[in-house]
Amino acid sequence: MADNARAKKLADLIREVVAQKLQRGVKDPRLGSHVTITDTRVTGDLREATVFYTVYGDEEERQAAAAGLESAKGVLRSAVGAAAGTKFTPTLAFVADALPETARSIEHLLEEARAQDAKVREAASGAAYAGEPDPYRKPEDDEDAAAE
Repeated sequence: MADNARAKKLADLIREVVAQKLQRGVKDPRLGSHVTITDTRVTGDLREATVFYTVYGDEEERQAAAAGLESAKGVLRSAVGAAAGTKFTPTLAFVADALPETARSIEHLLEEARAQDAKVREAASGAAYAGEPDPYRKPEDDEDAAAE
């Protein structure tokens, strides 16, 4: 079993090789410049690699890019094998990264929180205390009460 440092190095190499090959080597029009490789993970035995990617565009372009990556999988694996120089070239699995959707939902939630904070700030601007401004006893108050 390989150590984590070796798996990390191989993952970094796979990410770079796949990105460069998509940029210059693959002539598939479905894989234009709108496909970005975001992350790569390799199993501990260095047999399988998961490549995460994002596609800038609508759902139709995402599906076309997924089909293009599936069809180019052999060419990309050959390029990885030539660059890695390992005994066994890992199999590649392409997974669409959920990062853009997650970021969009977080931005939406933050905007809702800002709106709620603005409402609370507006309601609190003209508010007054329910009781006295200083509800705590002071030593001079205790002396006045004891004198009576």
